[in-house]
Formats: sequence, C-alpha cells, structure tokens
Amino acid sequence: MKLTTKGRYGVKAMLDLALQCSGEPVSLKSIAKRQNISENYLEHLFATLKKSGFVKSVRGAQGGYLLVQSPDNITIGSILRSLEGSLAPVDCVLEKNPVKCDRFDSCITKLVWEKIRDSVNSVVDSITLADLAKMYKKKNGANI
Repeated sequence: MKLTTKGRYGVKAMLDLALQCSGEPVSLKSIAKRQNISENYLEHLFATLKKSGFVKSVRGAQGGYLLVQSPDNITIGSILRSLEGSLAPVDCVLEKNPVKCDRFDSCITKLVWEKIRDSVNSVVDSITLADLAKMYKKKNGANI
C-alpha cells in the first residue's frame, strides 16, 4: 500500500491546523507556505476534509479554516480514509464491497492481506492529531 499526496499532504495540513489551534481561522495560504504545498491543491483537499466534517471554513478578510473537533478526537486513520478511501492493500479485503475472485473463499494469501489491512488500520487509528502535535513539538520545539 502506498499513500498518495492526498493522504500525506492532508495529514500535514491537519497537523498544521492542530498546531495553530488558537481559536482563530487559519488561511490556506499560511498552511501552504509553512508546509510547502500548493494552495490550489490544499483547496481541493480541504473541500474533502470539510465534506467529511473535519474542518469548517470562515469567510472574510480574517477567514480560513478551523478544526471542527478537538485534535484529541481526530485520528490519523479517519483523515487518511477520508482522503484516500480504504487503506486495504488489495481490493479483495476492502472493508466495503470486497472484490471477489474465483478463489475468494479459499484464498490463503487473502489472510495475509487482511492482517496487513488490520495492522495498518490499528496503527493509524491509535494516533490522534493531538498525539502527532505532541510528537512534533517534542522533536521541533513549540513553533511549526
């Protein structure tokens, strides 16, 4: 399984919001500059994140985006699945509507793919934005 830029940049942008968690909206322009991500690409990602209920937008001169929930309540897994879809390594072990082949019920390797899927989900669901922010601050100091 390989994450696309949607998932990687989405997590970075959400971490940026968590680190800027002052109650004031954060502009995409400032996130783009700090994270070295195209503002246009962030607009696309934030449309999906807003639709998924992670962020809300504030219009106006001092507008931008805010987290809808506390960083303690947002897992990295939920962000990744919002942007990437299932984190399953192959289609036959998708959580919803797995693709069935001739050997679906007797495939031995499917057990390996299920374990990989479950392990990945377990890891990313055990890390919150708050956890990631604490790790970042410990490694890099208080500033982003």
